[in-house]
Amino acid sequence: MPLRLEDYALLGDTRTAALVGYDGSVDWLCLPRFDSEACFAALLGRPEHGRWLLAPRDRARPLARRYRGDSAVLETEYAGPEGRARVIDCMPVDGDHPSVVRVVEGLEGRVRMRSLMRLCFDYGNTPAWLRPEGRRLRAYAGPDVVVLDSGADFTVEDGDCTADFSVDAGEKVGFRLAWRGLRHGEPERPDTAGLVRTVAATERWWREWAGHCTYSGEYREAVVRSLVTLKALSYSPSGGIVAAPTTSLPEQLGGVRNWDYRYCWLRDATFTLMALLGSGYEREAVAWRDWLLRALAGDPRRMQIMYGIEGERMLPETELDWLPGYEHSRPVRIGNAASGQLQLDVHGELMDALHQARVRGVPPDPDAWRVQSVLMDFLESHWRDPDNGIWEVRGPRRDFTHSKVMAWVAADRAVKAVERFGLEGPADRWRRLRQEIFREVCAYGYDADRATFTQYYGSAELDASLLLIPSVGFLPANDPRMRGTVAAIERELLRDGLVQRYTMGSRTDAVDGLPAGEAAFLPCTFWLADNYILQGRVREGRELFERLLGLRNDLGLLSEEYDTGHRRLVGNFPQALSHIPLIDTAQNLAGGLGPSRFRSGGEGP
Repeated sequence: MPLRLEDYALLGDTRTAALVGYDGSVDWLCLPRFDSEACFAALLGRPEHGRWLLAPRDRARPLARRYRGDSAVLETEYAGPEGRARVIDCMPVDGDHPSVVRVVEGLEGRVRMRSLMRLCFDYGNTPAWLRPEGRRLRAYAGPDVVVLDSGADFTVEDGDCTADFSVDAGEKVGFRLAWRGLRHGEPERPDTAGLVRTVAATERWWREWAGHCTYSGEYREAVVRSLVTLKALSYSPSGGIVAAPTTSLPEQLGGVRNWDYRYCWLRDATFTLMALLGSGYEREAVAWRDWLLRALAGDPRRMQIMYGIEGERMLPETELDWLPGYEHSRPVRIGNAASGQLQLDVHGELMDALHQARVRGVPPDPDAWRVQSVLMDFLESHWRDPDNGIWEVRGPRRDFTHSKVMAWVAADRAVKAVERFGLEGPADRWRRLRQEIFREVCAYGYDADRATFTQYYGSAELDASLLLIPSVGFLPANDPRMRGTVAAIERELLRDGLVQRYTMGSRTDAVDGLPAGEAAFLPCTFWLADNYILQGRVREGRELFERLLGLRNDLGLLSEEYDTGHRRLVGNFPQALSHIPLIDTAQNLAGGLGPSRFRSGGEGP
């Protein structure tokens, strides 16, 4: 059985990522891209579905692990009966071949180590054809080719590649697993000294990148770790940003809410863009904008809510019936049928992101405004359409209040583009549209008897996405309607002090079309903290924020949700949408014009 999510660390090279457990086992790796087939899939199954264990032979419990400074280079220290050793793991950022480098360093006495690797392509369905050659192993399966270079002699038997060796104090032994592909050149054979230099160069790259962070408040460590995580979830060749590096980690242990998050959601990427912009990373913002324009090329009116990491549109959803799933949570899915949904809020997120980029001085691109103008033409005709909403419900489409609020945001940012930046557009018509949407939302999305906005027009259900209303400038946080909404969410959606996404009973819920039950949603809890801060309840906001910080694992990583009953992280891991509001709330607590105030422009309707 795989470890708890808290026990995993993230390795990344801004092209793909790996999860390595506290026990020294790499249980998840897709090569050469985030969305490629996994060659290590034990995370969703068993060791025979692929993994790479590197640890003391006596299975000694690790003493400690940490990232080296503000980097994605991991080191784990082990103590055996005769000594201590350290395993250093990283994925080089600038290499020609996506790879995982692992170096064992003796610290004291002698430690007997074992490297045990099983490569199984196609998410654990296709065993590799292994061809050893000295201390190099080539593994083939159709178009997939990976190469293992070992600093120790190994044996191959029944699909396992095993190296037993010892390290004395001061001695180092290095390993590298590199993707080659059929049409790519053979990677050079590295020696251990070369791999040690690679580790140092990778650490230096991350430290230099993290050094550009402009946040200097009391939560800098947490903010920088979240920024490094977001950077690790970016795909540098295209500028796209994935929601998470994993698929099918369940929102409820043993349940069916298991989705593939290895794609670029426009909403998540937009949130990421604004977090990066607010932290001093303009280059990433420009790369994302360029990715977006390529993804929308052709007909922006047919904009999808999500794309592949290079802008691919076809993301068919498939179930992998040979994998038992994380803690027996099935089905295991790849691809995502939500790519075909209508989510009107994405239009508002997109319009807002490009507006914030202009406000923060990102060099303009005339193509961006042309795309925005086309999107506004679409929204003017379709903002009243029912949609699937921010939570991608698989039940009937509805008039979700949050979606309409974000349609208002789109109109508002279009007006501001004309007023503040002199761009061409029918500002008077967009002003009328903005006011029309505002009146309708307040008439049909607000329950005056209960003094709260509701999930969709005419409903009694609540939705935590309504906590974003002040941050986008629709209403001030101290407006009585928002105070009432916050109070209602506190009464009905708080579970053990954390926020659930929306009202969910014990039956199959007609709203999302799925069996009821999931854990608390961490981003929504950050949004509640932001509302406290905006309402002047700063002490409550800080207390809630610090509780959320306490849910991170020992390396500062968060998943999508937290199961308060089992006291553990659940959902895809690590999750961009959890780390983004962590950055925002930390900056909001710093006072002044934090992200929520900046984004809203300090204006109401």
